[in-house]
Amino acid sequence: MKKVVKLLLLTAIVLGVWSFINVEETENNGYKIGDVVLDFKLENIDGKMVSMASFDNAKGFIITFTCNTCPYAVAYEDRVEALNKMYAGKGYPVIAIMPNSVKAKPADGMKYMKERAEQKGFTFPYLMDEGQHVYPQFGATKTPHVYVVQKTAKGNVVKYIGAIDDNFQNAAEVKNKYVEDAVNALLDGKAIDVTKAKAIGCSIKV
Repeated sequence: MKKVVKLLLLTAIVLGVWSFINVEETENNGYKIGDVVLDFKLENIDGKMVSMASFDNAKGFIITFTCNTCPYAVAYEDRVEALNKMYAGKGYPVIAIMPNSVKAKPADGMKYMKERAEQKGFTFPYLMDEGQHVYPQFGATKTPHVYVVQKTAKGNVVKYIGAIDDNFQNAAEVKNKYVEDAVNALLDGKAIDVTKAKAIGCSIKV
């Protein structure tokens, strides 16, 4: 009996360590702070192809992986729109990318993306990650998941990764506006205090 218990405990420890390693590996995939982002070319809701190179006067971008169906993403829609209105004119437009498989989430299809954008009055591009090639490059795992990048001489460099702020439930109770703080710091030529914050949202569907 004691041998069985020891064997079970050993198995649990091994499985626990293996799970931890796998989680760490998953979290370490994709871009890190300081990495140069490869450009992409994805279809917008207006049928046009959009890339970072499409924005001649941009100083950087607020790249947001989001969707129609995740309640976390829906809760942040107005705040994402506010970010675009606040920063697009200053050189940091929002680019929203829908990363989910439409087979897994039909209501995230292009037809519904168009309808949602019209309902909410989105002023930013809302792109479809057709074939799901872009979000794995970034390492995005949630909707929403945000990457603030800055245009530099060597390319578009990742400066912030993670959550929009620290309270998805109530915008009025937000204490830390991570994306706003990051973009403001970049505009002021200062260092970003918080470069990573855990993204809270629904898992990206494959």
